[in-house]
Amino acid sequence: METTVTFRSAERADVPLILQFIRALADYEHMADQVVADEATLEEWLFDRQKAEVLFAVLEGREVGFALFFHNFSTFLGRAGLYLEDLFVLPEVRGRGVGKAILRRLAALAVERGCGRLEWWCLDWNEPSIAFYRSLGAEPMSDWTVYRIAGQTLRDLAEKE
Repeated sequence: METTVTFRSAERADVPLILQFIRALADYEHMADQVVADEATLEEWLFDRQKAEVLFAVLEGREVGFALFFHNFSTFLGRAGLYLEDLFVLPEVRGRGVGKAILRRLAALAVERGCGRLEWWCLDWNEPSIAFYRSLGAEPMSDWTVYRIAGQTLRDLAEKE
């Protein structure tokens, strides 16, 4: 059963709520021990430096989902895209169309901003999400492998510059 979902952009006062959603997502993904973000860091990077945006899905007057996203750039398209870093819907409202509404809203934002695409990653074991994304027409990028340098390895590489 789909329900009417409204949206609002996060404000500085929402930092504690944003962190709650991040922690809930990390719990779902079995990665709670990896969350080192705190309110001060989120406030700096989201609101002072404006490096990402947060959109809340509101149902019956309550924030029940969130999306954290930012612009990336495609050299092949010659334009920006939206990269969805995190999407989370509270378990008690899943199946009511909130996730689909969030992705529709992000797609509309991408179109409004002239972006060439909307992208995200999904954990390989997350079959419910994979099925959901595919039902919307999303295609896995199986020809690509994600690489990451972080932590001490990142600092070591930077020192060699």
